[in-house]
Amino acid sequence: MKTDWDYTFLADAYLKRPEYAWDPIRRVLTEAGLKPGSRVCDVGAGTGHLTLPLVREGFKVVAIEPNDAMRKNGQTHTAGYAGVLWREGLAERTGEPPSSFDLVIFGSSFNVTDRFEALKETARILKPGGVFACLWNHRDLTDPLQSAIENKIRSLVTGYRYGTRREDPTSVIEASGFFKDIRAEEGNIRHTQSIADCMEAWRSHATLQRQAGPRFEEVLVGIEEVLRSVHQDPIRIPYTTRVWAALLKG
Repeated sequence: MKTDWDYTFLADAYLKRPEYAWDPIRRVLTEAGLKPGSRVCDVGAGTGHLTLPLVREGFKVVAIEPNDAMRKNGQTHTAGYAGVLWREGLAERTGEPPSSFDLVIFGSSFNVTDRFEALKETARILKPGGVFACLWNHRDLTDPLQSAIENKIRSLVTGYRYGTRREDPTSVIEASGFFKDIRAEEGNIRHTQSIADCMEAWRSHATLQRQAGPRFEEVLVGIEEVLRSVHQDPIRIPYTTRVWAALLKG
């Protein structure tokens, strides 16, 4: 299924991405009254980093992913769990029936959608009283190693920016007119990773790849030089998982 960006060549690298801190997600799920057996739609599910823990919590998950290679890796990642169904679809056109989910959630994917259309579609497929949520993992840029990586990137990519993935989406959610009672949660996690796996994860950084263009490989070499300068392998990478959730009006 066609999207604005083809993630096919990133599909294997996505498997090396860190997990989300679960505490802030659990708080949202608890506040929403979700219980084992509740129906969840994971939109832009990628390779299943959010899908898998949702299934393990006992939810019935429909994982929507437009890219064939990503979806195949996600199916492998969640193999053996009966509570998940993978489907091809877009955030703006999931193909799911109306009023069918207790929660619609976007793990590191809401920023690459037409956000109004994605929220409109979310409202359509949510049950009355259902919940929308979106979340991202953000590297802690105050950490000395991550700060050094950031400086290296900006020295090679003029005007580098993260786009909407590091922005508070509250105003966008409010402006849609579909949701109320917006709340935010966050929690920290440290991800231990070999340098080789860390570099594979950086290869999945589509925002960086788009802006670096033909210098992407040069940027990756620079990042690896910074990582190896600390003479540690594996390394510990601090992340903050930030979650926003809102209740469907009605």
